[in-house]
Amino acid sequence: MITKLQVKYIQSLGQKKFRDEEAVFIAEGPRIINELLGTSAMTPVAIYATGTWMQENMRADKNNPLFQVTEVKAAELERLSFLQTPNEVLGIFKKPVHAALDFSNALSLMLDGIQDPGNLGTIIRIADWFGIANIVCSKDCADAFAPKVVQATMGSIARVKLLYTDLPALAKKIEPIQLYAATLDGRSIHRLQPIKEAVLVTGNESKGISTALLDCCQHRITIPRLGQAESLNAAVATGIILSHLVGY
Repeated sequence: MITKLQVKYIQSLGQKKFRDEEAVFIAEGPRIINELLGTSAMTPVAIYATGTWMQENMRADKNNPLFQVTEVKAAELERLSFLQTPNEVLGIFKKPVHAALDFSNALSLMLDGIQDPGNLGTIIRIADWFGIANIVCSKDCADAFAPKVVQATMGSIARVKLLYTDLPALAKKIEPIQLYAATLDGRSIHRLQPIKEAVLVTGNESKGISTALLDCCQHRITIPRLGQAESLNAAVATGIILSHLVGY
């Protein structure tokens, strides 16, 4: 049985202010929850689950002292859920604390003004697919630990290190690491060789990369356009570019 106080607390975590104060985030659904529980980088605080999920998943964790599992009915889960269709289990996890990001001998991402939660979550998932460990976000990007973003990552939030900071200042700090800006007027990605050490910079779909950050980029690259579309979705563009830059 879940209390009114617990419901109020969980609902408050839909707001960034309270997530930051508590240093926690919400994840939902069997696939994501099971993946996060199986990742050492993620520490569970509490799990709220239906009897079905508990029967299928609680054998190994039944006596786990690290977190509490509360059984809830489907109707109760609906009150807690941030999804249109609640799915068996909701978890509260501590936000991971990462050491300083290392940009040497790695391909990393910088995201400038990516404000759509679905786009940000998908980019995190794409980064995980291509083995990109570091994502640095401008301070006006969507919150990576918002429920919609976490959901869109499908568990990849557990394997990608995230940092929010002033991007132009960081770009100068990590010199001589080369920055490749995704623009409409750059060099075709088809003419590029795989890159082992660099930062790919992706900007807001409508505004692009800010002038201050673009001035810090040594290279401009683009996906050649054959049709009439004005632009590509930021997540789609990031995936296409990474498929060319990542060496296999």
